[in-house]
Amino acid sequence: MSKHSPDADVTFIAALAELLNKNELTELSVKREYGPDDSLDVRVVKQNTVVQMAAPMMQQVAPMAAAPAASPVAAVEDPAQHPGAVTSPMVGTVYLSAEPGATPFVTVGATVSEGQTVLIIEAMKTMNHIHAPRAGTVKRIVVSDGQAVEYGAPLLIIE
Repeated sequence: MSKHSPDADVTFIAALAELLNKNELTELSVKREYGPDDSLDVRVVKQNTVVQMAAPMMQQVAPMAAAPAASPVAAVEDPAQHPGAVTSPMVGTVYLSAEPGATPFVTVGATVSEGQTVLIIEAMKTMNHIHAPRAGTVKRIVVSDGQAVEYGAPLLIIE
């Protein structure tokens, strides 16, 4: 029998999930060896802003409580489902201004015209200007400056 604490394993898994979010990773796998017949395999995966933890643990570790189910209101507020969502046409890093410290291209409440640059996505060392697909008002900016985005990820909402 090992001398490690099941509570320490739960804390370790929570720390991995925090590390995943803090460093904008999509997946993290770790194997923790406690002894010859005692280990902890953890795989933390981030999908659509939901962090899932799959941890085949030894029997002495208590299972973690399940997260509460998403409310119907949360599903309605999903920015990817909003009809005014502007989504990423590529994988890359988002920049809200032309250079660090400069005024952002758009802010919440700003009126934009069709074709106006609303942000930049850097992909393969190339700065790609993302243009407003329609005229309207910026209701929400979903991403933050320097954030990594995937193809199809919501960037902002124009109504």
